[in-house]
Amino acid sequence: MFTRLLPLFMMVLAFPAFAAAQEKVYNASETTLDNGMQVVVIPNHRAPVVTHMVWYKVGGADEAQGHSGSAHFLEHLLFKGSDVIGGEPLAPGEFSKVIRRMGGNDNAFTGQDYTAFFQSIPSENLETAMRMEAGRMRGAKMEELESERLVILEERRQRTDNDPRGRFGEQMAAMAYINHPYGTPIIGWYHEMEQLDLAATKGFYDLWYGPNNAILIVSGDVEPDEVFTLARDIYGQVPRNDNVPERVRTTSPVMNSKTLVTLEHPVIREAVFQRLYRVPSFRQDKEVSLAMQVLEEIMGGGPTSRLYKSLVVDQKIASSAGLSYSANTYDDSGLWVYANPLPDTDIVNIEAALDAELRALIADGVSDEELSDAKTRMQDAAIYARDSLAGPAMVIGYSLATGSTLDDVETWPAQIDGVTAAQIQEAAKAYLNPDAPRDIPPVSGVLLPKADLAPIVSSEPDVAPEHDDAQNSEGETE
Repeated sequence: MFTRLLPLFMMVLAFPAFAAAQEKVYNASETTLDNGMQVVVIPNHRAPVVTHMVWYKVGGADEAQGHSGSAHFLEHLLFKGSDVIGGEPLAPGEFSKVIRRMGGNDNAFTGQDYTAFFQSIPSENLETAMRMEAGRMRGAKMEELESERLVILEERRQRTDNDPRGRFGEQMAAMAYINHPYGTPIIGWYHEMEQLDLAATKGFYDLWYGPNNAILIVSGDVEPDEVFTLARDIYGQVPRNDNVPERVRTTSPVMNSKTLVTLEHPVIREAVFQRLYRVPSFRQDKEVSLAMQVLEEIMGGGPTSRLYKSLVVDQKIASSAGLSYSANTYDDSGLWVYANPLPDTDIVNIEAALDAELRALIADGVSDEELSDAKTRMQDAAIYARDSLAGPAMVIGYSLATGSTLDDVETWPAQIDGVTAAQIQEAAKAYLNPDAPRDIPPVSGVLLPKADLAPIVSSEPDVAPEHDDAQNSEGETE
């Protein structure tokens, strides 16, 4: 099941300015077990339920070359029989059946940098869920291999091969992340998925899965000490995995040209122009990342944002326009600018209008009013995020699995509150300047209805087009 959970929670991640006065966002507690497993508890007593999550710090970007899709395939196979700590082993499919009998639900998803398994259950059943989840940490049976391979192949056909937007996004990522694993789709390349076997998949499991490469997050009607005791008694029985390697990934070479990806398809009803820039993640550069998050709200935060007001409201050349940025990746993140031209507007004019807005940003910066309003809107989003059970677990999981600390998450409002207009302008100048060369230039993309057969000519022939942010490294495979 190819899903895109992250964009939902990246909205929540914008928890920013809502009160430097408040010391912590979630008032979470944490500890580390003797076997190296990190445990985080977020008390929320609004209802007698909990969200129980285990995040592994491994994803599609950690696969061996030629074995794309291994992380996602393994995620599926962990539902195909496993041990239970202090109980009888589970047959294929039984894990989810037990959760449903509790009145709960469960699922899992794979990203480039993480794989996560979760259950939403009555709080009285937390111990049972822990025993089952801990059992498959090192005791997966991986039965029904061939039938599950057919499942993931069909998933790819439905979600990517039969969807021009999916293929388009895949090609955009491949061009943006040359010689880097983010350029390989999380679900895998079809021809490599066909060759995945038990030996290689189990090898991946034995290498990366273990308590010292995992984060347990429990959010809901629990107390920290209660969860810590259960975690020590149950997850503490799982031995360390001393085979877990350090994450070392290939890097992209210096490029001397920009790239344009163009796709025409009869399914497409509305054209889109988009551009993808590689920019620092929060792990790589906190200051730039914080500035980019506020910039995202100013430039792309809905109908009051700069790009929407300029291209849609004032110039009336687009039906939508925006900018999006994802902070939580281990390596280079992606920032997208995009617009949907109106039928009588040429793509070249859309590209020129977007570049004009970026030039204005770099030359004049953002106003004090824009900065203040953006922080207030982000603050409001943070307040609502605190009311959720699953939301905080997701936000903390995404952050910890990609190199942030719990303190980074808890002090996010104060950090965002400290972002200045000068920092935003400097970040834009460093990474988004249409007129300055970069070692890794942006990639642009044009998606068109099939009827539009006229050749696409960029206003700057050596400039590359871009991609759609919904399918970047944060779109996950479920």
